[in-house]
Amino acid sequence: MASKLKKIIVPLVIVVVAIVAAKGLSSMKKPAEKKQQERLGILVDSKPIVTEDLVYQIQSQGTVKPKLETNLSSEVNGRIVEVAEQFIEGGFFNQGDLLVRVEQADYQTNVKAAQASLANTEAALEEEKARGRVAEEEWRSFTDGNAPELGLRRPQLASALALVRSAEAELERAKRDLARTEIRAPYAGLVKSRSANLGQFISRGSVLGVIYGTDVAEVRLPLTDNDLAFIKLPTMADETMQPKVEFNATVAGKPMSWQGKIVRTEGILDQRSRVIYAVAQITDPYQRQAKHSGEVLRFGRFVQANILGSATADIIVIPRHLLLTKQQVLVIDNQQQLQFRQVVVERTDERFAYIRQGFAADDVLATSAIANPLAGTVVRLAVAKRAAEQPAKPAVDNTAQLVKD
Repeated sequence: MASKLKKIIVPLVIVVVAIVAAKGLSSMKKPAEKKQQERLGILVDSKPIVTEDLVYQIQSQGTVKPKLETNLSSEVNGRIVEVAEQFIEGGFFNQGDLLVRVEQADYQTNVKAAQASLANTEAALEEEKARGRVAEEEWRSFTDGNAPELGLRRPQLASALALVRSAEAELERAKRDLARTEIRAPYAGLVKSRSANLGQFISRGSVLGVIYGTDVAEVRLPLTDNDLAFIKLPTMADETMQPKVEFNATVAGKPMSWQGKIVRTEGILDQRSRVIYAVAQITDPYQRQAKHSGEVLRFGRFVQANILGSATADIIVIPRHLLLTKQQVLVIDNQQQLQFRQVVVERTDERFAYIRQGFAADDVLATSAIANPLAGTVVRLAVAKRAAEQPAKPAVDNTAQLVKD
C-alpha cells in the first residue's frame, strides 16, 4: 500500500516542483523593449528651378520648291533643228544659254524682204523731199507769200514718211521673229521636264518643257496663331525684319542643315487648317555659285524648320511631361513635402514648357514619376544624396530647342 502511494506522490511532487521553477524563471525574465518604427519618406528625384534668358524657336515643316518655275514656250512656228545637250531632265543651264533652235531660213528671208521694203520707202521719201523742194522754188519764182500745203507736196511727204516708219516696224518685227527662233534660258536653272525634241514641228505657243530657277528656293511653313505670338514676321512697312530659319533633313543617312530667312507671308488663313503660311527662302540651294559651299538642297525635299522667334528673359524651362495640367506642376517645398503649384505657362512645345511665374522661392522640381501624389506627402531627395556621394559635374544643357543669349 505504501509503495503504491509512493508511486503516485513522487510524480506529483516532480510536476509541482517543475511548475514552481518555471514560474520563478518567468518572473525573473525582463519584458521586451518597445521601439517605435520610423517610416521613411518616398525617395524622389528633383531638379533645381532656375530662370533663363532665351530666344524662342518655332517648329514647322515644309517642302522645298523653286521660286521661279516657267513653262518654256515657242513664240514662232517651225521645225526644231537644234537642241542643247543640257536641255534634258535634270540638266543645268546658265542665264542666256541656247536651249532650242528653230529653223531660221524663212525668218531670214522675211528680214531681207523687210530690209528691201524699207530701202524702197526710204528712196521714195527722198524723192518726195526733192519734189517738195522743187515745188517750193517754183512757187517763189512766180509769186511772193506762203505757198499752200498741197502746192509744196506736204501731204505726199507725210505719206512717204509714214510708209518708211511702217517698213521700219516690219523690219523690227522680222528681226524679232528671227531672234525668237533661238529659245534661250531666261535665268540660271535646271530642266524639270522636256516635251519637244529634234525634228519636231512646233507652232506658236507650243510648250517645250518646264524649267526651275536655281538661284533661290522657297519653303511654305504653316504657323498657328500661338506660333505667331512669338515671331516677328516681315511686313510691307518693314521688310528688313526677316526671321532666320534653320532647315534640317537627313540626306543619305546623314543629318544636314541649311540656313534661310522668312521673307513674307501669304496674307490669308488656310480655310481648312486655319493656319497662315510664311514663305522662307534659301539662297543657292544647288550650290552653283562659288561663294557658297555645302550640301545640295534639292527641290522636292521635305525639311524640318526651326524659326528664331522673339527673345524673352527670366523664363523657367521644364520638360513638357512634368506639367500635370495646363497650369499645374508638382514641387517639393522647404519642408520636404510634395506640393502642387499653379503656374503661369507662357508657351509649350513638343518637348518643353516655358513658365513665367508661380513657384515659391525654395521650391525644387519633382522629376520622379509618382503614382497618385498627395499634397503634404513627406519625401526624400535622391538628388541631394547622389550629390553628396559624387563630385560635382557641370550641368548639361538639355534644352535643345533653345538658343541662349
